[in-house]
Amino acid sequence: MFKSKFIISTIIFVTFLTITSVIKNKTRILEKQISNLHKLILIKEKNINEAELDFYYSSSPAELEKKLNLLGFNDYQPIKYSNIYFDISDFSKIQNKLSNLNNINDKKIQKK
Repeated sequence: MFKSKFIISTIIFVTFLTITSVIKNKTRILEKQISNLHKLILIKEKNINEAELDFYYSSSPAELEKKLNLLGFNDYQPIKYSNIYFDISDFSKIQNKLSNLNNINDKKIQKK
């Protein structure tokens, strides 16, 4: 009786011990992968920040004017604020208005 209880308890203990070590190893591997991914994310964020800085510098009005002067475009004029569209829906609304006006003008011409 005593031997069977001892054997059963030993088997349960060894089973739990191995399960615990397997789980700890898997979590350690996951932590290493998370750490590596975190490093990659930091590198990508740094690259994005550098690219944004480069974009803002190279697209600044002063830099654009210098580049245009080098290319020989001396009559550079900035775009009017009214020609800047913040959304495609704004652009399509204006296009619809223009096309409606053209259609009305065409109908007037045809009636004459």
